[in-house]
Amino acid sequence: MMVKLRKHNIFNVSLAAIKMAVFWILIILQIPIIFLLPKGKLSVGYMSFFMRLLMLVTGVRIKVHGKLSKKRPLLVVSNHISVFELAAFSIAFGGSFFGKKEVEKFPIVGQIAKKFGVKFLDRRPTHAIDAMEVFKKEIKKVNYPMSIFPEGTTTNGAYVKPFKSTLFSFIENSDITVQPVVMVYKYQNGENIDDLTLAEHFAYFDNKKQDMGPMCSRERSAFGQVFHVMMLGGFKIEMTVLPPPQCAGMSRKEIAAMLQKIVSDKYKEFRK
Repeated sequence: MMVKLRKHNIFNVSLAAIKMAVFWILIILQIPIIFLLPKGKLSVGYMSFFMRLLMLVTGVRIKVHGKLSKKRPLLVVSNHISVFELAAFSIAFGGSFFGKKEVEKFPIVGQIAKKFGVKFLDRRPTHAIDAMEVFKKEIKKVNYPMSIFPEGTTTNGAYVKPFKSTLFSFIENSDITVQPVVMVYKYQNGENIDDLTLAEHFAYFDNKKQDMGPMCSRERSAFGQVFHVMMLGGFKIEMTVLPPPQCAGMSRKEIAAMLQKIVSDKYKEFRK
């Protein structure tokens, strides 16, 4: 059964406008609570509840296959398609993230993310050593999983970009367990979304940063993308947890290449 996207008629636009109003009301109501919460496990745990509310309004459903390792420190690596990953990984695994330094400056989003335990890395080559020191310090300080998107940017969903090997510098000869997760966007009924539709309507990316696959005709802001998904009626994120591979004796480049291949191969398999 082929899935047809909702048309942007006056009813769907009006419904999305109501949802977006509720979305912002929830954020405004939660901000005092978030800033009153002490930093640490409590605020990180609250993020999962907060994100569930927002995704319920947005119409994004999340389904997880498999379980994370109980070993700590644990680094979860995955492909990256859009702004919805911050919510999806929080809801699915209850941990926090390493994110791009630029996000720290986003109004409201950056401040909330910091309270929720997100650690920002400056990925500019000239700041690589400082970024890795932050990474090494923070991942060993917490007892919950930390996630990272080693592609370094979102994609159009047609492929998985090469993983940045610098991010795995401190995995070499360490006790950090690395666990890959494959994330696939689907329609609400579980059917796969074709590349063109995924790029045009569900992914959030910069056309200039894509290596292959279809481009979108219109790039939206983060909240513009949320509103667009609301008009479409939402979608489903399926996340599959894969076994942690053996990284002992491997260089950072070998680790990055191995993890990228694992995630990419499974991503292609799940989207057939």
